[in-house]
Amino acid sequence: MQKIMLGTSIILSSLLLSACATTMAPPLADSDNVSLGQKAYVDGPIVEPVAIIEDSRCPMNARCIWAGRVRLKMIWHRGDGRKQPFEAELGKAVHLADGQFTLAAVRPDKMSGAAIDISDYRFSFTFAGGL
Repeated sequence: MQKIMLGTSIILSSLLLSACATTMAPPLADSDNVSLGQKAYVDGPIVEPVAIIEDSRCPMNARCIWAGRVRLKMIWHRGDGRKQPFEAELGKAVHLADGQFTLAAVRPDKMSGAAIDISDYRFSFTFAGGL
């Protein structure tokens, strides 16, 4: 009986410690260098880019008829704990909370003949509240 209780204690301890190890990181205080899956404060709202829907930007070393666009699947982490999905497009303001949220920049620049690894993407956001 003691062996069963000891084994159960070890398993429970392991589970509790693993739960501590997977605690979510706090949101970034700066919204100028955010990667996919990172939460960041953007002058009020906490947002998280979760997926690239489209990156059709013209490569920097090419000539294009259309500049292209970048669209992201985003999550707004509301103050009451709810998560609200929305979409952001580079340079276009979206109504969020009490203001306008904008995907302001995407890095790195595209280059023809070179793919961008998903982990290399960085995003900058702005929020103009109270509008």
